[in-house]
Amino acid sequence: MGNINSREFETLLVTGGAGFIGSNFIHYIMKKYPEYRIINLDKLTYAGNLENLKDVENKPNYRFIKGDICDRNIVEQIFLNNRIDAVVNFAAESHVDRSIEDPGVFIQTDVYGVFILLEAATKYKAEVFLQISTDEVYGSIENGSFKETDPLAPNSPYSASKAGAEMIVRSFYKTYGTPVLVTRTSNNFGPHQYPEKIIPLFVTNLIDGRKVPLYGDGMNVRDWIYVTDNCGALDAVLHKGEIGEIYNIGGGNEKPNIWITKKILELLGKPESMIQPVTDRLGHDRRYSVDCLKIENELGWKPQTDFADALEKTVKWYINNESWWRPLKK
Repeated sequence: MGNINSREFETLLVTGGAGFIGSNFIHYIMKKYPEYRIINLDKLTYAGNLENLKDVENKPNYRFIKGDICDRNIVEQIFLNNRIDAVVNFAAESHVDRSIEDPGVFIQTDVYGVFILLEAATKYKAEVFLQISTDEVYGSIENGSFKETDPLAPNSPYSASKAGAEMIVRSFYKTYGTPVLVTRTSNNFGPHQYPEKIIPLFVTNLIDGRKVPLYGDGMNVRDWIYVTDNCGALDAVLHKGEIGEIYNIGGGNEKPNIWITKKILELLGKPESMIQPVTDRLGHDRRYSVDCLKIENELGWKPQTDFADALEKTVKWYINNESWWRPLKK
């Protein structure tokens, strides 16, 4: 499986582009490929925020459309009125705790919405459909790291909905020849992340002098990747990835949650008495770990950011951007 020539596009449809990773991706692409047109379709749920894209909203090659990927009419109109070369699908419900409380909305957006997008991409002959998935589809692993060929064993309604989406994506590739790609990324962090996820939640709580709720014994391990590194990997897969293939994307920074918590306390000069142990999450996966040799060997991608620097930079961003997160915490 050798490296292939880089594809070029005129117009990308980015779904969920007002969210954390989606908005960072739009900034990344507009900077690197200033000639590309970007159409951003976002429903603007609680996690979508147009403030994330304030600096590009008036650019002639950027357009925002408010809408739901589950709405066949809106999706159809976008494809009818524009020559869409590639779809990059970030649109998803993505918070595990919320999926435990209300699984239905996850199944609707993450599975049915993906089907609607695939149907349009197939009908209007998009060159690439890139499905953004997660390392959580594999489930938990005690030792070693998951390879792209390992079976999926999702343990939460969220990860099950993402695994379901992948199965639909695969079926469109096998049945209709839809040119699909899938990425499974580890935990992202960085600026503009909605303050329900562990790093922004803990940082903003501590800024307000509030304790941080740490699940169980705090020894659940996650692999962390800085969001711009992830954007670089997605760029490599979109332009050079082999159609029909899946690529793991990890930062190589496996840390237990207690380590992350103590590091944030240290960066903010707060005592460990600010940790509030809480009852563990239902079905809480112990450890995620992905093997990234495939994307490194085939596409030449590696994370560029030093983890400690990136974490410090992220904490500073939340300190300096209270006006961004304070309304969201309310």
